[in-house]
Amino acid sequence: MIRLKTALVLLPLLCSAPLWATTFVYVSNAESGTVSRYQLNEANGSLQWRGDTPAGKKIMPLAASPDGKRLYGALRSPPYSIISWRVSGSHGDLQKLAVTPVAASFPWITTDRSGRYLLAASYDSDIVTSNRIDDKGIVTPQVTGEVKTGPHAHSVITDVSNHSLYVGNLGADRVLQYAFADNGAITPLGTGFVQGEKNSGARHSVISPDNRFLYNLAEMSGTITQFRRATDGSLTELKTWPNAVAKKYNLQHGEQRPAGYSDPTPRIWAADIKITPDGQFIYVTERTSSTVSGYRVDKQSGELTLIGSWPVEKQPRSIAIDAQDKWLIVSGEKSAVIGSYAIDPASGELKRVAEAPAGKGANWVTLITQ
Repeated sequence: MIRLKTALVLLPLLCSAPLWATTFVYVSNAESGTVSRYQLNEANGSLQWRGDTPAGKKIMPLAASPDGKRLYGALRSPPYSIISWRVSGSHGDLQKLAVTPVAASFPWITTDRSGRYLLAASYDSDIVTSNRIDDKGIVTPQVTGEVKTGPHAHSVITDVSNHSLYVGNLGADRVLQYAFADNGAITPLGTGFVQGEKNSGARHSVISPDNRFLYNLAEMSGTITQFRRATDGSLTELKTWPNAVAKKYNLQHGEQRPAGYSDPTPRIWAADIKITPDGQFIYVTERTSSTVSGYRVDKQSGELTLIGSWPVEKQPRSIAIDAQDKWLIVSGEKSAVIGSYAIDPASGELKRVAEAPAGKGANWVTLITQ
C-alpha cells in the first residue's frame, strides 16, 4: 500500500517536464569566430562554461532543431555558409557535420516546426529562403522556396501550425506574410504584407503560444505592434505600444545603420523580442541604453502592460528564455560576459542572478533542453 501511494504521488511529476532535463546555452561570438557552450542550472540560474567551438569569422545567428539534436549557425562573412552541428555528450558538445554554401549573408535563421527546413532572411540581399534539411539533420543546398522582399529582410518565423511565415522587413517598415507549404514552398498570403509606421523598421517578431497574435518589435521606433491572426494566417494590426526607455535615456528616433555608420546622437536601437513559452510575458532589448523591458500579456485580448525595464549587458543583441519560463539569458555585443536573469513567475520582474565569460562580439543566444 505504501509503495502504491508513493507511486501515485510521483505520477504527476513524472508526467510533467522531464525531471532530469539538461539545458545548454549556446552563444555565437562574431568577432572571436566561436560558439560558447554553457550549462544552465535550472535550480538557481547559474551558468557553467563548457567550452568554445570554433566556427568561423562573423558567426552570428544560431538555430536549434525542434528535437534539440542539431544546432545550425550562419557565417556572415564570405563565403557565406550554414554550419550543421550534432549536439552530443553531457556537456552539449558540438560535432560539425557539414558546411553548406548559401547565396547570401543571413542575420536570421530558424527551422520550421517540423525540422525539415531551414528558413533564413537576408538583410543585404533582400530575400527569404527555405533550404531542405535531410534525414541526418544536415542543411542541404536544395532551396525549396525563395522570395524577394523589400529592402532589408531581418527575420522570419512560422506560426504554430507551420502553415504561415512572417518576415520583419526593416527597410520597408512592413511585416510580410506568406503561406508555407509542406514541400517548403513560400507564396504570398493575401496582400502579402501589413504596412507599419514610416521609418519604424520592423525587425523581429514572436507568435503567441495560442497562435492568435503576432507581436513585432521595430528597431528604429522601438515600438511593439500587436497583430491578430486570421484563420488563413493573414494579419490585422490591433495596437502599438511606445518604446519603454526612450524618455528615460533621452533617445531620439532611430536610423538605419549601414556599414560605417557613425552618429553621436543617442538613438533608439531595439534588437530582440521574446515571449515566455506560457505566453504570460514578453521581453524586448534596446541596445543604446543596454536595457531589457518586460510586459505582461493579457490572456484574452493579448494587450501588453509594461512591467519595468532593467539594465543588462552592454548592447544586448539577443535574449533567450528557458522552456520552464524561469530564466532569461542575455548576450551583449560589447560585454565580456553573458547574464542570467530570474523571471518572477507572478510579476514578470527580472533579477540578475549569474554571469559567465563570453567571447568577443557575443551575438546570438540559443537554448537547447535535452
